[in-house]
Amino acid sequence: MEYLQKATDWAKQLVQLSVSVLALAVVLQVLFGASAAFFPVDVVGNVVSITKTLGSEGLVGLVAAWVLLTILSRK
Repeated sequence: MEYLQKATDWAKQLVQLSVSVLALAVVLQVLFGASAAFFPVDVVGNVVSITKTLGSEGLVGLVAAWVLLTILSRK
């Protein structure tokens, strides 16, 4: 059972790190634009695309967004 708890804690920390890196990438792209040499990925465009896809799915998209928000907001 201890191994399962360690794996769960590790996964939670990995998700928190990923969300932090995503937030930093969005801020960097807003400050420096989409053509920043040190971060060549269009993060804001990808987030907008995902949001648009979830929105076009109607109720299923809203449920998926709610599930993601619930998972990420747990402490």
